[in-house]
Amino acid sequence: MTHTVLIVDDEVRLAELLSASIADRGYRTIVCSSAEEALEAFDPVTIDLMISDLRMPGADGRTLLHEIRARAPDMPVVLITAYTSMRDAVEMVKEGAFDYISKPFEMDDILATIERALKLGDAMRENARLRSEIEGRHRFEQLVGTSPAFRRVIEQIGEVCGSRATVLLTGESGTGKEIAARAIHFNSPRKAKPFIAVNCAAIPEGLIESELFGHVKGAFTGAVAHRRGRFADADQGTVFLDEIGDMPVATQAKILRVLQERSFEPVGSGRTEKVDTRVIAATNRDLRQAAADNSFREDLFYRLNVFPIALPALRERKEDIPALAQHFLKTATETIGKRVVGVTPAALAAMSQYHWPGNIRELQNCVERAVIVARGSTIDVPDLPRDLFDQGAVSERAAKRRTSDLDGELARIEKSFILDALRESNGVQSKAAKLLGINERSLWHRVKKLGIAITKRASGGGAAT
Repeated sequence: MTHTVLIVDDEVRLAELLSASIADRGYRTIVCSSAEEALEAFDPVTIDLMISDLRMPGADGRTLLHEIRARAPDMPVVLITAYTSMRDAVEMVKEGAFDYISKPFEMDDILATIERALKLGDAMRENARLRSEIEGRHRFEQLVGTSPAFRRVIEQIGEVCGSRATVLLTGESGTGKEIAARAIHFNSPRKAKPFIAVNCAAIPEGLIESELFGHVKGAFTGAVAHRRGRFADADQGTVFLDEIGDMPVATQAKILRVLQERSFEPVGSGRTEKVDTRVIAATNRDLRQAAADNSFREDLFYRLNVFPIALPALRERKEDIPALAQHFLKTATETIGKRVVGVTPAALAAMSQYHWPGNIRELQNCVERAVIVARGSTIDVPDLPRDLFDQGAVSERAAKRRTSDLDGELARIEKSFILDALRESNGVQSKAAKLLGINERSLWHRVKKLGIAITKRASGGGAAT
């Protein structure tokens, strides 16, 4: 990538000399003789570095620095200064300038400074890109599905993410509760602060309070140093308490205090620490029933249940399976580095018949495995785990069907996919095959086998029935 350097100096000859030397290094340059002209020419997309004299008629380098930093916070600025303005230059570095060069200067020195500044600018842009990518992974595009049940979940997340309300996510294991929690955080005013996930079921009972609230040195055997807890780590951000239904009752009391008073005490300390942390909790248990059974604090349940969101099981939103499969396929091919472009209608039909006790997580694992074992450019039935055809693992309704009934249902679903593709492609089989991720010959055999009639239209298209 060729970098562009903006040079701002009212000494035209010096600016032109500097421009020529920078251009010899392979960089593009733009030369301006005043701060006003520089602001007119500045484009944060195309300019990678600014070099400016500190003292100029009109608006000076200080004013220009602040204007440029406001428009492009990550872009490095190098100042050129005379000895008499050295103190000002040092102040400018404190206010955000990358470095300063004193007049008179050696050209090699300023070129070395430019290269260091450009490397820093590249690193900051890459960090910003990665930060944006990471945040993007947890925004709404990760919430895949258009079924009525899941659309309601997305609506609820949109309603609550802008507040600081405590959220309780419920649903079976694998339904995407942590994805929902991350979506809430990364679409909230706290998105630039930490998101700390804690699996309450995975931490031994004797250590969970230390994990959450930290401890002081000597608080217990093995506490050889002070340690911050997860709530302190998440100050001004979000703590996600997964499987909170498995939390010990004694710890539940301390969580209640955090929610009520926004404070806690590290283990072994009598000192109270204030914390500004949003709590999102998740469970696959019925906490209302657990509270009735005295295995979960009723007062904590009501504190957590301010804004409940119930995530549906995958078997309750099967119409989302094709979109989810395609989403996981894209992720898996990028991770594994293998070219698999689609899922055949027969494979999707098999997926749609399965009960998915592990929900979305199981579907994701299924697609990843299928990508690994796939011999062609599409995932087909032989690439799927045998569990998908095990009558003991499918839904109760499917388990009661005879094999012939299952075959008929698979054929019906496959036919529906093919008809949709043919309608989308206006009856052009080559285009329909591409949409389905199979070759045209395979489509022809399936059309013939399923008795699909394609009638040609005068326009050259066709209709399928």
